Amino acid sequence: MHVFRPIIVALSAAFAAAAFGAASLSVAAPATDVADPFMWLEDVNGARAMEWVKSENAKTSGVLESDPRYRTLFLEAKAIAESKDRIPTPQLIDGNVYNFWQDEQHAHGVWRRVSLQEYQSPSPTWVTVLDLDELSKTENANWFWKGATCDEPAEKLCMLALSDGGEDAQTMREFDVEKGAFVAGGFSLPRGKQDAVWQDPDTLLVAREWTPGELTHSGYPFVIKRIKRGQSLESANEVFRGTVDDVGVSANRFDDGAGHHALIISRRLTFFEVELRLIGPHGIVQLKAPLNADLIGMVDGRLIDSIHEDWRLDKVKTLPQGSLVAFDLTAAMADPGDLHPTLIYSPGPREAFDSAIATRGYLLVTSLDNVNGRAFVYKPEAGHRWSRRPLPVQDGTAVNVVDAELRSDHVFVSETGFLTPSRMILLDLASGTAVTAKSLPPKFDASRDVVEQFAATSADGTRVPYFIVHPIGMPMNGTTPTILNAYGGFLVASTPFYSADLGKLWLERGGAFVLANIRGGGEFGPAWHEAGLKTHRQRIYDDFAAVGRDLVTKGFTTPEHLGIMGGSNGGLLMGVEFTQHPEMWNAVDIQVPLLDMLRFEQIAAGSSWVGEYGSVANPPEKAFLASISPYNNLHPGTHYPEPLIWTTTKDDRVGPQHARKFAAKLAAMGVPYLYFEVIEGGHSSSATPIEHAQMAAREYTYFLRRLEH
Repeated sequence: MHVFRPIIVALSAAFAAAAFGAASLSVAAPATDVADPFMWLEDVNGARAMEWVKSENAKTSGVLESDPRYRTLFLEAKAIAESKDRIPTPQLIDGNVYNFWQDEQHAHGVWRRVSLQEYQSPSPTWVTVLDLDELSKTENANWFWKGATCDEPAEKLCMLALSDGGEDAQTMREFDVEKGAFVAGGFSLPRGKQDAVWQDPDTLLVAREWTPGELTHSGYPFVIKRIKRGQSLESANEVFRGTVDDVGVSANRFDDGAGHHALIISRRLTFFEVELRLIGPHGIVQLKAPLNADLIGMVDGRLIDSIHEDWRLDKVKTLPQGSLVAFDLTAAMADPGDLHPTLIYSPGPREAFDSAIATRGYLLVTSLDNVNGRAFVYKPEAGHRWSRRPLPVQDGTAVNVVDAELRSDHVFVSETGFLTPSRMILLDLASGTAVTAKSLPPKFDASRDVVEQFAATSADGTRVPYFIVHPIGMPMNGTTPTILNAYGGFLVASTPFYSADLGKLWLERGGAFVLANIRGGGEFGPAWHEAGLKTHRQRIYDDFAAVGRDLVTKGFTTPEHLGIMGGSNGGLLMGVEFTQHPEMWNAVDIQVPLLDMLRFEQIAAGSSWVGEYGSVANPPEKAFLASISPYNNLHPGTHYPEPLIWTTTKDDRVGPQHARKFAAKLAAMGVPYLYFEVIEGGHSSSATPIEHAQMAAREYTYFLRRLEH
């Protein structure tokens, strides 16, 4: 079942307080054509580079893991990662609940199932469907789970995606869920960045690298072919071909509970713009829909589209950006150039669409109201109308759609908050009933903490909200160790979440945590995101700095006790704040980051993000990228706080090259730093629970060392 959210992860006294008076930093562009002395570190698996990695890992382990606090933090994180009372994330397949699970006995994990009724019992009796530890051992491989794509509506056959060490590239194999075994002689797609969707039980539509080098500049496939059962890859028939300049091309199948289905080809021109083509009885036709939009699913023969730009219908009528709209599948097949879309949901001034999922006869929509979660049930009515009813949701929490099925109106959602343990709720949208199927027991003592929401004023006057979790009765003298986290990109909203690691390893020790809702994200819809695109990106960095200043002004903390953390695009944010405002932070945790913004298009999947960051091929955009690129704005003689920089060797999305070169340049400048590279794990902290616990313990050891005085 498709679960949709705006574009897919989701965590992070020598300094003068007067430094917080500066609003926005103007940085002169550095020279961009000087030879890079650390290019050798871009050879990801090269012998010299890996020797450097091992040496850095040993140095950082020697510092952090020898700290007397590390062992306790690790044991606490390990207990959390391997605990049996975690909520098993449900996936509804063929009327049963499936779940992928890792623990100390199953480092690679097991795919397992129970009945829907059994899942709700206190101690379900799970049946193992596939044991990846055993499979890895039998095949002398290093398999990790990447998901299952099943043939709707029957859901008897699935294409399982397996990854070597957690990388994005995957191997796909056909699996019979009733027999609990791979299909002998079934569909099998060798390793690559690829997608496969079922056209019918004997046919796949596959996007992959069919011949060597047949990938976009971003490293994704742009050719879709149709493979019949028993047909070799070499004899597959081409269905659609994009170009190497696209981000990528993929196929999707959308079904509804009334028996309709639609095969859609998505040609992603940029990270945000996509052409939609419908595979119909008379060939492939392009739908005349906004490019900056995402197709979600289908209810009662109506295709659901989330639009990120205005959809002008005529001279007087326009559907506003940030809305959910519907158009009829039958009408689209008859006239793809005139879809006659109708409005389902339109956000208010402080609202934003978050996610949606379809059941047999309903559409569940979650949204944000001043970054507080909301949920609504929509039902299609006659005359292309939709009725709506709200679901009760507690303020200060986030509601996340998990999964649904088309054969009923059951849907799983999770509700979570900073101090509220997550719970898995089973809704029946037809009857209106809601049952708490699973509840996470408290993982830390939250009785001494409170959550508040404030707003800071950015350099251009924009009000930027943020949440702060802090001890009740905290002395407002600036002595509380505080971690500030944000993401700020790709229309991704940062919302409240329950983190056992954060609570146990940080909040219980008296620390405070701040989540900033800076521009670039989706907290207030597409306009909030667009305000920080490309050469406007300094607004994002100004927003973050403004929140930091506000924390000091209000007396929550001081630069001596203030640390920051962020990953991926948030890692870029950390690098910019490290170089633009080194005096504002005493700890900077830079996670799986982008940092060399003059070469990001040549590293891993970097060229797919030109729609977000701009391109060095565009002179104004290159000048701006040069002005903010953390790697290119490290200056000798500047007093920087000692950062923790970490990444993974198997990250084939952002790539470890950024973090490596940044650390090496700091070393050449004589700036103290800590660097660690997890060998496996993909674009995350780990591939196994133990690796996750180790990385969490390193991070919080680092923060305690830097911020507790």
